[in-house]
Amino acid sequence: MTAASPAPDDLIQRRPEGLYCPPGGFYIDPWRPVERAVITHAHADHARWGHGHYLAHRDAEGLLRARLGSDIHFQGLAYGERLQLGDVTLSLYPAGHVLGSAQVRVEHRGEVWVVSGDYFVSGAGDINTTCAPFEPVRCDVFITESTFGLPIYRWAPQTEVLAEMRAWWAACAAEGRHALLMGYSLGKAQRLVAGLATADAPGPVLVHGAVARLNEAYRAAGVALPEVTAVSAETRVKAPRGALVIAPPAVQGSRWAKALGPHSDAFASGWMRLRGARRRRGVDRGFVFSDHADWPGLLSAIRATGAHRVIVTHGDEGALIRYLGELGLRAEAFVTEYGDEAVEGAEGGTAESVTGTEAGA
Repeated sequence: MTAASPAPDDLIQRRPEGLYCPPGGFYIDPWRPVERAVITHAHADHARWGHGHYLAHRDAEGLLRARLGSDIHFQGLAYGERLQLGDVTLSLYPAGHVLGSAQVRVEHRGEVWVVSGDYFVSGAGDINTTCAPFEPVRCDVFITESTFGLPIYRWAPQTEVLAEMRAWWAACAAEGRHALLMGYSLGKAQRLVAGLATADAPGPVLVHGAVARLNEAYRAAGVALPEVTAVSAETRVKAPRGALVIAPPAVQGSRWAKALGPHSDAFASGWMRLRGARRRRGVDRGFVFSDHADWPGLLSAIRATGAHRVIVTHGDEGALIRYLGELGLRAEAFVTEYGDEAVEGAEGGTAESVTGTEAGA
């Protein structure tokens, strides 16, 4: 893997605190506290506590305040709105990942860099009403994720995967069991609620308190999520067998999960594409369902930017860099502290800590 060797005049540079724009005086998704942070989205590895000033898409405000505290100093932009910061012009464009997720476009003296954060490229059969779809942005240099940067990662249309989930849920209901479907509480869970809590559903839909809290942030931003019930001691007793329960992965094997009574469990993640991943996860079912770009999505996004230089931040960097080099592009890597979906797997603390009142028990 080739590590990027920033030139002194590079528009975005890696520093100990994160990705820094010298002529703009700001960091993008910094992993150490800084005075001015531009945030691509509200996942924990990209949006951290302790910055003096947060700038992000306006739809991300509720999520950021829910996760980082209501007293953060926040400034919101609309997609495409231009803002002068120092000597650069900054604007945000949809990333298609979670509510308010954005690619950061930075222009300086005729040169354009785009930092993607995490993104999802919709294909045929993908219907997502929970965030704006990915929009390619022309640029000279594109900084991209590669969470699923191997050719093995190719997603089936999400409508097909949702139909598989619905069939599994119906089978659980027929056996008198709940269907416990685990997915990360920000982004993934809302896609699942929107796709499964429909009028023809096999039964009621319940959600963990961590999911319910973020659902409210989505609704406050204008996303029309179906109404679902947060799990409590009372709803656990009253819920008829056959409910779908959407919860974060940290509940697996916890007292909270055991209190549901008889259930089958499943995990919704792009990692389920790997043979053996379901076995290692220890769940009854695994559904390949992601809000990150797959291999074809990464390549189509990069191609659409027209960038002559690509910098990869996290994931399977080596494979993507080698492939892009074969295509004649200058491809390098930034070593960052961004993670993948596993970062969100610990959301809410340990399995036992999510059983308390604040976590929706």
